[in-house]
Amino acid sequence: MPEKKPAPKKALQKAGPKALVPKKKAPRRGRAASAGGEPGERTYTGVPKPNPAPGKPDRLLFGTGGTPHTALPRDHPGAVRRLRELGLGVYEMEFVHGVRIRPETCEEVDRLRRETGIQVTAHGPYYINLFSLEEEKLAASRTRVLDTARALARCGGDGACFHAGFYQGRERDEVYAHMKGQLSALADALRAEGCNVRIDPETTGKESQFGSLDELTRLAREAGRGNLGITVDFSHIHARSNGGFNTYEEFGRILETIRDRNGKAALQNMHIHLSGIAYGEKGEKHHLDVDESDMNYRDLLRALIDMGCEGRVVCESPGLEFDALILQRAYRELNGG
Repeated sequence: MPEKKPAPKKALQKAGPKALVPKKKAPRRGRAASAGGEPGERTYTGVPKPNPAPGKPDRLLFGTGGTPHTALPRDHPGAVRRLRELGLGVYEMEFVHGVRIRPETCEEVDRLRRETGIQVTAHGPYYINLFSLEEEKLAASRTRVLDTARALARCGGDGACFHAGFYQGRERDEVYAHMKGQLSALADALRAEGCNVRIDPETTGKESQFGSLDELTRLAREAGRGNLGITVDFSHIHARSNGGFNTYEEFGRILETIRDRNGKAALQNMHIHLSGIAYGEKGEKHHLDVDESDMNYRDLLRALIDMGCEGRVVCESPGLEFDALILQRAYRELNGG
């Protein structure tokens, strides 16, 4: 993780000392409000309602990783329509088991994106390991990353995120050098094809996975490719450190690291993941709804506001659109909306 530095002075002055203390939340029925909570039945019921319009334009847009529960039909076009109805702004297509989307569906998503203003991103398949020791699996992983970006481009979106791979007992410097070569080559291949999608490897939730904040910010800087970015999953960073990086000051240090290594522009076009999360000594276990975990999202939102961040916040909580609306409402309250 990045070296600890003082949080941005301007931000601390705005938030005040109360911002440094996570607010205790009472658990809703169904799950424990703790780091080790177990997932159960979805606790949200009823029909979600849009939040009141903001008092000033949102600099961060909120949405779901996957099709909202209340979308009908529950497909990609239905997801875009439903998110628009709810006043949300981002849809991340989840290609969990493979990049399977028909050309006509891509065309419809692109049309709806332009009509509604919903921004579209994508999450690559989970079977990606760009440090596989088997050439066949390595080649397949490269193809999955490229196919994710190509499908997203056909949908008119940007920001293809994925988990890059595992250390597999190797030295981290060796893995880093290999990953830098692989990701640079993928970015170059997409540019050569005329594919304008940015690939955004994601910060990961376990120490066994490549993808610490230090590694990905360093890689984005050293690779020097404009179409190679980073997905900052704050929940994963929190889980990877077994409960650390969960205060206003620590969130400020994360954002300062991104700014200092990748430039101020990196804070103005952010690809963020945020949800509740359960974790243990080995890191991430599974996602939880935001108010049923210890994820201190209000202080994170304060830090994002105070650092002038812009971009997209994708919620992967079990409640999806319900939690995305909670996060959006909190953001607007803190942002003077």
